[in-house]
This record gives sequence, C-alpha cells and structure tokens, in this order.
Amino acid sequence: MEYTEDIEQALKCANQAIAKMHEIGIPANPNNFTIWFHYFSGTYPDLKRTLDILIANQQEFTETRNSEIFQKFFTLDQESATLHDATTRVESELGQLITHLNDADNGFSGLSNFMYEAKVKLEEFEDKSQLNAIAQEMGDKITVTLEKNQVLGDKLKKSTKEIAALKEDLERMRREAMTDGLTGIANRKLFDLELRKSSMNAMANNEELSLLMLDIDHFERFNDDFGHQVGDQVLKLVAVTIGECIKGQDTAARYGGDEFAIILPRTNLDNSLRLAEHICKRVSSKNIVNRTTGERLGKVTMSGGAAIFEYGEPINQLLVRADRTLQEACARGYDQVLSQNDLTDTSS
Repeated sequence: MEYTEDIEQALKCANQAIAKMHEIGIPANPNNFTIWFHYFSGTYPDLKRTLDILIANQQEFTETRNSEIFQKFFTLDQESATLHDATTRVESELGQLITHLNDADNGFSGLSNFMYEAKVKLEEFEDKSQLNAIAQEMGDKITVTLEKNQVLGDKLKKSTKEIAALKEDLERMRREAMTDGLTGIANRKLFDLELRKSSMNAMANNEELSLLMLDIDHFERFNDDFGHQVGDQVLKLVAVTIGECIKGQDTAARYGGDEFAIILPRTNLDNSLRLAEHICKRVSSKNIVNRTTGERLGKVTMSGGAAIFEYGEPINQLLVRADRTLQEACARGYDQVLSQNDLTDTSS
C-alpha cells in the first residue's frame, strides 16, 4: 500500500479523514484512518463508491462494518478465507475420487480372482452340468461388476464436474477481488501487487520497467454537465482503449477516480512514451455520445507521464516520479504526454 501524495495533499487528506471520522463517530485508529485517507485521496474508486452508498443510506459505521471494509480493500483476508473454503471442498472431492477408484480397483480385483478360480475349475470339470454352473456364475459375477463399475463411473463424473465448478468459482472470485467494478480492468490492489512483482523481476533479469500515469483532462466536466452515467461511460471508454493498445505482459489499472496506470515490463522510456501518445490519440479520436439523448458531447483528451524504474529504489519513488510528470503535463496545458526527462528535477 503506497502513499504517493505530496506533503500538502497528504495533509489535506489526513485532515479530511480525521474530520469525517469525528463527524460520524468512528475511532481514529490506524485501520479506520487508512480507509478514510484513501476515501478522500480517491486512490480506491471501489472503496469510495462503497462508502458513498453507505453514507447516502445513513448506515451506521459499527466496529464490525469498519473491520469488514478494511479487510475487503486493504488485506487479502477475504480472498484467503474463500480460497481456504474452496481448498477444503476440493480436498473432499479428491478424497471421494480416491475412494471411488479404490472401490473400482477392488471390484475388478475380485473379478480377476474369481475368473482365475473359474479357470481352475474348468480345467478339472467332469460333466456338462458343472460347466453350465460355472458359466452361469461367471456371467452373474461379470454383470454385477459391470453394474458397480457404471455406478462408480457416474460418481467419478459427478466429482469431476464438482471440481471443475469449484475451479470456475475460485477464478471468478480472484477476478472480482482484483478487478475494478466499473471499468473491468485491474484495481489498485492488483496494481500494487503487480508493480512490486514487476520491479523484482526487472532487477532479477536486468530488464527495463516503465510506468505510465494517465489522467482524463477536465473529467469533472462530464460529471457536472452531463451526469455521472456519462462520466462512467467515459471511464469505460478509456479503459477499453487502453486494453486494446497494451500487450499481454502489461498491466493496466484504474489507479484513482479518473486516473489510470500502466505497468510496462521490458519497456524503455521512449517506447512507453510512444505508447502513451498512441493511447491518448486513440481516445481523442472517439466522439462521446450521450446514450440516453443521442447528444454529441465532444471528444476526450488525456494527459500522461512516463517514468522508468531505477534498480533498488523504493516503488514509492517511481510512483511519485510518474505522478509528478503527469502533473507537469497538466500544468503545461493538458492534452500532452511527458517523460520524467522533461522534469527540471527528477529526484523524488
């Protein structure tokens, strides 16, 4: 969990968080502070949406509710519990599979022993009636074994389907836990995990790693002038466009309210800058239309900042450098992309 705001912005968010907790009667402990700090900083869009709904419905922020919110957005406890439950169910199904297979093995082993004994009897038989009796007994034994085998086959199919269903449930849970609810791309939790992993891989393999930060210019205009549904439509459009432009190794995430981040393994600064420019050009080429009224709302422009990972530096420094570059692009008039080399001071 990274805090990338500058001192003034962080202080502002901290003061807002403390004031809000006092207003609604929430103890200002570290976990609650983390929740409300990120609420005001806008770094977790799904968190903000959840809290806004609770506030609008005048829900009480009890100790239990506060704990549930913290666990959902800032820990992996919920995912771990679901994983544990799924693992237990899979173990149970595997246990049944083993039992079924043992039953099948015992059934065929018994049939094999019987067939051997019948062979011995056939070699020693003396009359036709004895032969008929042996043949009848063989037929009955084979029929019973095949019937048992059919039942076992049905049980095996059922267990196999159950395990496949559990696998799908587990994958769906994983996607939901790591996906932004509105745009369908990675959320802040997955972004933080992937950035740490990518930085370690870059150092281990002596590879380059770039980070892009992209922001929708004057996004509040869409919400204020046309409503939040149009604003959501714009966010989805940007997310889809980014997804169309990146490669399989890259990770695109909704970093904040209208801010997006892209992790670019094995990518140098120049190529990351070109990608950012391509994304911004693709987004600005699309006209936004109000789906309800059909009204054309103009085009969407974006500003961006590109930074390169320096081996051994804290991830927070990379985030700050990319964000400073983005802010510089906005300060120079928006609708442009800069790299960290455009900053007069790249230290963080």
